[in-house]
Amino acid sequence: DVAKILGNPSADDLANKRLAFDAFLPMLQQVDVIPKGTLDDYVEGLRVFDKEGNGTVMGAELRIVLGTLGEKMTEPEIDALMSGQEDENGS
Repeated sequence: DVAKILGNPSADDLANKRLAFDAFLPMLQQVDVIPKGTLDDYVEGLRVFDKEGNGTVMGAELRIVLGTLGEKMTEPEIDALMSGQEDENGS
């Protein structure tokens, strides 16, 4: 899809690793219209990690997932996200 949007760039063009803003803008516009997940989508995704079925997820497990799957987060990003969210049991 990217090559199509960019007009099928050559291998030399791709090796340059630079992209003019005018070429980038159509790509950004296409990505921006991709449907984002709803709150229910995220809750359903987190249910996979709710092993006891009590509506909680172990913080340690969530930290591993955030740092290793998909768009990996850095430790500082994970710390900022999790700050104040874990209870005394680590959930």
